[in-house]
Amino acid sequence: MSGQAVRSLDREPERQDGGAFGGLALLTPVVVVLAFSTAALALLSSASTQPVVLTLMAVLAAFGTFFLLGLVAGHVQLSERTSEAAARRELIEHTAEGLILVGPSGSMLTANRSARRLLGVNAFGEVRSLEEVLAGNPRGLEALFRLTRAVERGETAAEDVRLSEGAGNGGAPVWLRITAKPIESASVAEAAGGTALWSLADISADRARDRRRLAGIEARLATFEAMPVGVFSVDPGGSVVSLNGRLAGWLGYGEAASPELALRDLVAGDGAALLAHAGHDGGEASAPIGLDLLTEDGRLWPATLLVERRLAPGESGAFTAVVLAGRDALAPEPAGAEPEAPLTHHMQSAPFGIATIGADGCIVSANGAFNRLMIETASTAAQGALDVLARTAGGETREAIATALGEALAGKANIAPVEIDIALEAGDMVTRRLFLAPLTGARGRRRGAIAYLIDVTEQKALEVKFAQAQKMEAVGKLAGGIAHDFNNVLTAIIGFSDLLLGTHRPSDPAYRNIRNIRTSADRAAELVGQLLAFSRRQTLRPEVIRLSDVVSDNAAMLNRLLGEKIELKITNGRDLWHVKADKSQIGQVVINLAVNARDAMPSGGQLVIRTRNVTERESQRLKGEGMTVGEYVLIEAEDTGTGMPPEVLAKIFEPFFTTKGVGKGTGLGLSTVYGIVKQTGGFIYADSTPGKGTTFRVYIPRHEPTAEETAEQATAARKERQRDLTGTGRVLVVEDEDAVRTFAIEALKRQGYEVLSAGDGEEALEIMAACDHRVDLVVSDVIMPEMDGPTLMKELRKVNPDLKFIFVSGYPDDAFKHALDPKADFTFLPKPYSLAQIAAKVKEQMGR
Repeated sequence: MSGQAVRSLDREPERQDGGAFGGLALLTPVVVVLAFSTAALALLSSASTQPVVLTLMAVLAAFGTFFLLGLVAGHVQLSERTSEAAARRELIEHTAEGLILVGPSGSMLTANRSARRLLGVNAFGEVRSLEEVLAGNPRGLEALFRLTRAVERGETAAEDVRLSEGAGNGGAPVWLRITAKPIESASVAEAAGGTALWSLADISADRARDRRRLAGIEARLATFEAMPVGVFSVDPGGSVVSLNGRLAGWLGYGEAASPELALRDLVAGDGAALLAHAGHDGGEASAPIGLDLLTEDGRLWPATLLVERRLAPGESGAFTAVVLAGRDALAPEPAGAEPEAPLTHHMQSAPFGIATIGADGCIVSANGAFNRLMIETASTAAQGALDVLARTAGGETREAIATALGEALAGKANIAPVEIDIALEAGDMVTRRLFLAPLTGARGRRRGAIAYLIDVTEQKALEVKFAQAQKMEAVGKLAGGIAHDFNNVLTAIIGFSDLLLGTHRPSDPAYRNIRNIRTSADRAAELVGQLLAFSRRQTLRPEVIRLSDVVSDNAAMLNRLLGEKIELKITNGRDLWHVKADKSQIGQVVINLAVNARDAMPSGGQLVIRTRNVTERESQRLKGEGMTVGEYVLIEAEDTGTGMPPEVLAKIFEPFFTTKGVGKGTGLGLSTVYGIVKQTGGFIYADSTPGKGTTFRVYIPRHEPTAEETAEQATAARKERQRDLTGTGRVLVVEDEDAVRTFAIEALKRQGYEVLSAGDGEEALEIMAACDHRVDLVVSDVIMPEMDGPTLMKELRKVNPDLKFIFVSGYPDDAFKHALDPKADFTFLPKPYSLAQIAAKVKEQMGR
């Protein structure tokens, strides 16, 4: 910005159209004389005067016309006025802020009075440029350079620049805030190409005030750091925002350190909850509180705190605490010295709630655990203990607390504890157990009562789970016993139905009735299987499988079950791991989940079934829900149905629980799924949102197949292709149920075997002795009177160690394996079984 001559705006404002005003003043007397002359001549009636009068009137009319035209054009004005440009110049000239108009070449075009005062004039009487003023001021010149570049870019910018020392009043430094703003002006000839408006504001007074304020803050900080007590402040989020050097040194952080700490990093145990409630009734400091603080290396450091809150009553948030202690608090005690800390100090660090109650029934003091367990309870004694402890309790609980408190204040011992259920804002329930005891002073004088508060929420939850487990175990035993007896009946029904179907043609009138009997027996067998699955007593035939194959094999059936309104989408993960499970039972799990989803989507929707691998790291996230860490394969069934509320979701795996109407469901579907998954060693979880849908996740443990298992799979595939069930050999059938024994004998005879039979183990020994033990295979029930199946096998193998054995039972094989040698060779056929199943099992064993 060059310092050439600048036009000054400091002069009197111009009078616009001054010449017009002067001419009008000279013409006015002439017009008046002409007007009077014309009037005088008009009074004369002489004919000789008429031409003169007409001439004068014409002259006056001309003057009037020119006057009106001048008035309209603005050349003639009836009063004086200042021009708009002159008014703007006056306004700019008397503005307190200095204004400079700079041309595109950087030359100063004009400057107002404040700018001339702030910048001064040079020896030639011209306003000094900013370059001249800031000469010798490197920082000022840098700021000027940045402002110039900003204007060139078409931007507005501002910089605070400090002038030389002593330029202001009293020798104080002068600070200017310089603002540069590009503008476009077409009315200034010198501004062709763009101009900039530079403004100068004197901010020296503001800077002086800031210096004084900063000096005051520094002085207070110095006092804060040098105080003989510790001080720290906490914000509403629980973070320590300040910590003076004295306290930092006491706690081992170093006096100059300012570590990033949370309140729980400074206060041990439940002290944080206690401090959050201290001084709760207004902004006054609380009573002294004895607490253990934490040093930098994790040691306890006894201290006494005074807490002052900085928010309105009832709000939890920021506070400042004064710590009363000395440097020698960390000094080791002499050997053999007794602990000097009072018992009340150690009470603050107790993991359970402790509170003292005065003789008037008000809480006198309470430790941090008491406040935390009571949820939003004040630590000081402005309220009666009954109101504090029973704030969320019901009527009966309030009466129990009042009775127990009255007994404690009366000095009675052995007061029964009171359980208090508290409803949290999130909807959860917590349970506290309150113990009250009298508090006595010197000479046995009663001084009030002491309250102990324990969190028993987890204990109560475990009690409920234990009771539920006992109920489930009892139902499971009952279901297992019923299933065993029912399986014997179903074996006979299914077996004889198969025999009758083999002797009737489809065209026979009785064939359809026999088929209906067989179908009903199959449905009954499925129900028994569900009972056994729920009680985890069903017989599983585990094999090495891939879950993707199970889902794909059942896809056609799933589509039929879901119907046309529900879209089925199956997504199988790549390279799924193997699992070892009963393929038919896992298929039943998928089917039951699909049926459950269908019932939740009566108006249609979508069911997505996914399979994928679950890594050990991912399973760690479910460790808190009881899942064992490991590798799993996941089956996930997600529907878009009605969803379930939390109270229903908590009961879905319970037996006989159903939300369907009477006669529309057994309530065993999901309990069966749960039993199958648990018996397989897996886990199942459900998430549901009302109105959005439900997702079931089934986790089956990963299995690494051995070489023997791989070979068995290939052998099983070959045997599946072999449908010829006939054979030869001698078979002994041992069964105490006459109907089942009769069916088994006839079924095996039809396949070509020679069959011997016995009603129990003792009779079987006699028959074997009579035929000199010349029997190829024994098919024996497990549970029989006199002698059971495992005992019979031991006796027979004393004579013939290679005798082949097939056990049949309505119970799983795990129920009797413990009674046998772990190396004992036998196979197992669960009841109920069909003709084809017993024939296939016998042929399989005969071919070994």
